Amino acid sequence: MDDAPTNGRKGLLAAAAVGAATTIAGRAALARLTGGRFGDADEYNTAKVTVSGPIRRSQGRPSPLSGPGGATADDVVEQIEAADEDEDVAALLVELNTPGGEVVPSDDIRRAAAEFDGPTVAYATDTCASGGYWIASGCDELWAREASLVGSIGVVGSRPNAKGLADKLGISYEQFTAGEYKDAGVPLKEIEEDEREYLQGIIDGYYEQFVETVSEGRDMDPEEIRETEARVYLGDDAAEIGLVDELGTEDDVEARLADLLGAEPEVKEFTPERGLAERLGIGAERVAFAAGSGIAGVFADEGGDIDVEFR
Repeated sequence: MDDAPTNGRKGLLAAAAVGAATTIAGRAALARLTGGRFGDADEYNTAKVTVSGPIRRSQGRPSPLSGPGGATADDVVEQIEAADEDEDVAALLVELNTPGGEVVPSDDIRRAAAEFDGPTVAYATDTCASGGYWIASGCDELWAREASLVGSIGVVGSRPNAKGLADKLGISYEQFTAGEYKDAGVPLKEIEEDEREYLQGIIDGYYEQFVETVSEGRDMDPEEIRETEARVYLGDDAAEIGLVDELGTEDDVEARLADLLGAEPEVKEFTPERGLAERLGIGAERVAFAAGSGIAGVFADEGGDIDVEFR
C-alpha cells in the first residue's frame, strides 16, 4: 500500500517523458515535411518570432494548467537577437497578436526588431494594438488582415481606490515618506488634485513618447497619429489612414518576403530555448496538478501602486 503513491508518481513522470519525446520527434518530422514552415527547418533564410498575448517582462508563476500567459519580452528579444546573429537568417518576420502590455518591455522588443540587420516585416493576425503597434513601428513594413484590429495608440494608467472600503473596515493609512510625491497614488488614501496632475503628467509623457516613436518608425505626421484618438481600426480602415502598409494573408506576406530576399523564403520559427529536462518538468507538473491539486491560482503584483500599460 505504501508503494502506491510512489508508483503513481513514477507512472506520471514516465507518461510525461514519453509525451515530450513524441512531441519533439513529431516536430522534427513535421519540419522535414514542410520545409521548416513549422518547427525547425534544415535550411532557412527567414526567422519568425511571435508576440502573442499581453506583453510583460516575465511570466511570474501562473497555474501549471493555464498555459502561456502572454509575451515575455526578454524571451522575444532573445529570439530576435539570436536570429540576427544567425548567419543563415536574412529577414525577420514578427507575427503579432497582442492587445498591448507593459511600456518598457514593449519598447525592448521594438528596439530589437529595429536593430535587426536585414528586412523586417510585422504581420498582425487578430490584434495589433497599443504595445503591439509600438513593436510594429520598429519594423520596415506592417501587414494585416482586413478583419485585424489595429491601432489603439494610447496609454492607460490605473489606480485602485480602496479608501471607502478601508473606512468601512476601520483601516487607516499611515506611511512615512521623504519626498512630497513618494506615496502618490497609494490606494488607501484619497488622491489630492496635485497628485492627480503629477500622475497624469507621467501618462502624458508616455503618450508623447508613443506618438514620437510611431511617427518616426511609420514615417507619419505626429498630428495624424493624435487624430486617431487611441481608437482601434479594422485592418482595411487602418490601411486607408496609413497605419498599415498592406493587407493580405500569410501567403501574401511570404510573397513579399520573396521580393525582399530575391529568393523563396524558408521560414524557421525561433522560440525560447528550453532543455528536455525543463519540458519534462513542466509536463509532469501539469499532470500532477490536474490529478491531485485542484484548481487554484496565485497572482502577485510586483509593480507599484500605479499600473501603466499600452492597452
